Amino acid sequence: MNKLFPTQEIGSLSKPKWRVKAYRGNPLSEEEITEALNWGRKLGISDLEKFAEILREKNSPKRRKAILEWSAKYAIKLFETAGLNILYDGEQWRSEMYEHVIRRTAGFEFLGYVKSFDYRYFRKAACVEKPKYSKSFYLEEFVFTKKNTERVVKVPFTGPYTLVDWTFNEYYERKLVDKIKDFKLRKFEARREFIFDLIKEVLRTEIKKLVDAGAKWIQIDEPAVTTNPTDEEMKLFVEAFNELVKGFNCRFSLHNCYSNYAVLAKYVCDLKNCSQLSIEFANRDSRDLGTEDYVRKGYGDLKIFEEEGYNGDYGLGVIDVHTNFIEPPELVRDRILYAVKIVKDPVRIYASTDCGLRTRSWDISFKKLQSLVSGAELARKVLS
Repeated sequence: MNKLFPTQEIGSLSKPKWRVKAYRGNPLSEEEITEALNWGRKLGISDLEKFAEILREKNSPKRRKAILEWSAKYAIKLFETAGLNILYDGEQWRSEMYEHVIRRTAGFEFLGYVKSFDYRYFRKAACVEKPKYSKSFYLEEFVFTKKNTERVVKVPFTGPYTLVDWTFNEYYERKLVDKIKDFKLRKFEARREFIFDLIKEVLRTEIKKLVDAGAKWIQIDEPAVTTNPTDEEMKLFVEAFNELVKGFNCRFSLHNCYSNYAVLAKYVCDLKNCSQLSIEFANRDSRDLGTEDYVRKGYGDLKIFEEEGYNGDYGLGVIDVHTNFIEPPELVRDRILYAVKIVKDPVRIYASTDCGLRTRSWDISFKKLQSLVSGAELARKVLS
């Protein structure tokens, strides 16, 4: 980046109603088609007549593929129009960060839905055999995104620790039941073997495909980190991250949100080839303007990372993704400037949303991203 405070999104954007219904093969009302076309006009997308024809077609594999591509094209254009420097396609190709990977990997059986947060659910699976690479889960969407933007592309990639933590570990626990009698030790060793088999047999294969296709930046998403905040578990996470990324000519970053940063900060210096920590702060913060400690109380944990010796970049969460409140650019500015006071070097700060915007409407998301971009520009002017 050639300017301070590059702006970035984390990954997910909500799927509009026309995308969900059309992909499931359901007919769209004229009102829903009009909404899709109006967004296209707002974003300056061409060939809308062709898109309208696709929306009115009967269900077919060809139409479903076209719907995926058009929704990704819309999301990319939304991010570009808002002014982001670093983006992806809003994860429009994915069902959900966990299920999307597991569904394309051999050795798993889905058991049912569990609640993740708010009103959001995901399908939880059991590992019933040793995981094996079945088919690519990110490559096609990356190639499409890369072809449809000239901005910096950052690929969100669900990490091994989270995939294992969210899965019932039947195969490995059964495998070790006669070898390790101690219950806690057996659980941990089964977990450890599961993680590293998943890395070796599946995840590194996908990363290689992405890098070979031109991926320059991969964001490892690990929301489950600090769920089990013991030293043993945190060291396992570090070891897994390092094994996952080793040897690739690619930039890697870590995204972790709604977590215990006092725990995470103790281990991030041990992460290798991790150039950025993308972490949330805005949802913890006040909405008052100012750069004093008592105003920017949501950003206090930044000091912990600095005290622990972390010297990489920060993807600084300055936009709360779990509310419809549109942060004024001046508030974004002050959050960034406060972080600069702690970090000292403004080059290390990237302006970001707390997490993905999948729980917000496109209208709210667009306005929030515009404020993100405007606030980063205000912060640049203060330091210019």
